[in-house]
Amino acid sequence: VLELVAKAESRKDKITILRDNNSLGLRDILKGAFDDSIQFILPPGVPPIDEKEKRLYDKTRLGTETKKFRYFVKGGPGEQVNRVRREKMFIDILYRIDSKEIPTVCHMKDKTLDGVYKGVTKKLVQEAFPGLIEK
Repeated sequence: VLELVAKAESRKDKITILRDNNSLGLRDILKGAFDDSIQFILPPGVPPIDEKEKRLYDKTRLGTETKKFRYFVKGGPGEQVNRVRREKMFIDILYRIDSKEIPTVCHMKDKTLDGVYKGVTKKLVQEAFPGLIEK
């Protein structure tokens, strides 16, 4: 979806694409990336992914996995989980989703998604989904 948004020529088209593809997963990614009230408690960067091991995992859609993001944010239930276990939970998600989505998830976590996809900015997301971003 974000690649489609980046290819759209006008701001109006970008907003239309976001709204037409509205899903909990998309909103979770955008909220995590742009809402300053959300702080992730994971180390920065992309964890090393072993492609041979990745093939052993059952595949799932990113939208299915985003409900687990609450374990990775400050103030969430993940603060009660051992740091190593929490990081393993995150890496397990990366092993289950499509390899093309891994950088997007890591940019979201690191709050560096702005500029990765042309035109996908906090302001655009606020226009497309009013009320999604608190801060």
